Amino acid sequence: MYGALWRVLPGPWWVRVLILLLLAAAVLYALVTWVFPWVDTIVNVQEATVEE
Repeated sequence: MYGALWRVLPGPWWVRVLILLLLAAAVLYALVTWVFPWVDTIVNVQEATVEE
């Protein structure tokens, strides 16, 4: 999968690395902005119990 992604990206290796870093940053931004808050509304942390 990573090899196919590497071959699809245009430019020399340093441009590909830059594109991949920007894509990773965009995915992390989307996770922190939309996905994690949405999951937080579904999962109720208050109901977790730990037995001694």
